[in-house]
Amino acid sequence: MSEKNERLIFDVAYQPQVRTTVDTRRLMSDVIVAMIPVAIVAVYRYGWHVLVLMLTGMASATFFEWAYRRLLHKSITIDDYSAAVSGLLLVMVLPPQTPWWMIVIGTFFAIVVVKQLYGGIGKNFLNPALAGRAFLTASYAGTLTVVIIDGTTMATPLSYLYGENPLPFTVAQNFLGKIPGSIGEISSLAILLGAAYLIVRKVIRWRIPACVIGSVALISLVCGHAGYGRVEWMLHNVLSGGVMFTGIFMATDYATSPVTRWGQAIYGIGIGALTMLIRCFGGFAEGCSYAILIMNLTTWALDKACHRHQFGVSREDIAAARAAKKAAKKEAV
Repeated sequence: MSEKNERLIFDVAYQPQVRTTVDTRRLMSDVIVAMIPVAIVAVYRYGWHVLVLMLTGMASATFFEWAYRRLLHKSITIDDYSAAVSGLLLVMVLPPQTPWWMIVIGTFFAIVVVKQLYGGIGKNFLNPALAGRAFLTASYAGTLTVVIIDGTTMATPLSYLYGENPLPFTVAQNFLGKIPGSIGEISSLAILLGAAYLIVRKVIRWRIPACVIGSVALISLVCGHAGYGRVEWMLHNVLSGGVMFTGIFMATDYATSPVTRWGQAIYGIGIGALTMLIRCFGGFAEGCSYAILIMNLTTWALDKACHRHQFGVSREDIAAARAAKKAAKKEAV
């Protein structure tokens, strides 16, 4: 058998089965490559110390996965890079002043508690990086709810949008990343470059990001806000906070998002609607991370409700099969 054929694996997500050379390592490698533009903007905006934080997140997440599986005598899976990606994603949604030890705590929670305790990659029902961020926010709210640049505490655009003071940033500054915010969320341009790469490489599909961003845009456009034009208000809501980054890099996580088309659409719309609900009526200016975690819990139900029926099977056949199943249960009782 040739070396090329030895690398072929089965993709059993759909029937009939097809051969593919795409594996988890390649997918995770593409995600890392897609975040390079985001990382470059973050280093340029905040300094080299954020690169150290990124490396800390990747290294600590990889170590915790290795240590957990080694301790329980399970196969080592760190070579698929999924742990490193989770660590990097966690750092990207944290403020630039986050201390390195806090990142280590967050990656421990994300990898050991959220991912490995439920069986490892593909078996977790929550996004590990976002769960780690939620855990850190609940534990260290004072550190993670502000942004400090060069020793100066600065408010994020969302704090201005939903506060009493006028927003000092333009839409262009918001788009290019000339604003304070979490490490990976400040430049929508860099995020879109990464998204284009992932779509071209067929790592993600457009449906979930489009529904997340589209629903936020539509709701904010309809609702509007005093002191802002409707279009301006909509653009700031889409470009500020984690809508772009989490909607593209987090909401599309394979293990925690639906696989059916209608399920993906409802999932994305739900994230956008919950984001705006939290922003307008919640205690946090940002709501996308929590919206994704909430919708993660509905993934199984969405896939069950929206799954495709077998080819050649009519609705009458399905109804008859269900009636026969109920009758068999009654007879068994």
